[in-house]
Amino acid sequence: MEGRVCGLCGNYDGNANNDFTTRTQAVAVQALDFANSWKLSSCPDATLIQDPCAHNPYREAWAQRQCSIITSSVFSACHSQVDPSPFYDACVRDACACDSGGDYECFCTAVTAYAQACNEAGACVAWRSPKICPLFCDYYNPPGECEWHYKPCGAPCMKTCRNPDEQCSNQIPALEGCYPQCPQEQPVFDEDNMKCVKQEECGCFVDMEHYEVGEQVPTTENCQSCMQMPIQ
Repeated sequence: MEGRVCGLCGNYDGNANNDFTTRTQAVAVQALDFANSWKLSSCPDATLIQDPCAHNPYREAWAQRQCSIITSSVFSACHSQVDPSPFYDACVRDACACDSGGDYECFCTAVTAYAQACNEAGACVAWRSPKICPLFCDYYNPPGECEWHYKPCGAPCMKTCRNPDEQCSNQIPALEGCYPQCPQEQPVFDEDNMKCVKQEECGCFVDMEHYEVGEQVPTTENCQSCMQMPIQ
């Protein structure tokens, strides 16, 4: 669907400069003009929303202090690649606006947006810490194991039971998140059971359905019963 959609979510062509394309195919400068161009004629025009920091002035200092990480040395490797100013401004607005719970989540989401833009520009920044928007990957680790780890710019393509040849689209960028690090004795990730396994433990796939080793596989052939056997 790349470049074949339009509306409030943009046209999905990878170019952020034309995301404000209106119904008449003109690129608006103001978000309000862009949004109003896509409304139904029966709906009234949206009006300019008050600056959230002016509405919640007691939050402005906190928002500015937290969001300053975007313009700090933490992201210095990215500043020449992606202008931090609009992301900082958006972060402050979002942090001021979130005043009914989840305020820290709004801040983290805003910084994540800049980190992702940096990642796409080729600047990987490890900005999270135990005190700043931590991402706990230990949640996925079974007791006594430590396969899952956080990566700021991990490769989403890996050897899995559904993708044993590690064939992925070159267009998939590096992504932040929790990634399994499978040991040599269990080099394949089983995405159905969320654990590392040996190749012969993957089972099989019939019509996109996964069947464990020893599990019966339904068949349309009369008087036949198939069973998934381990790879020899």
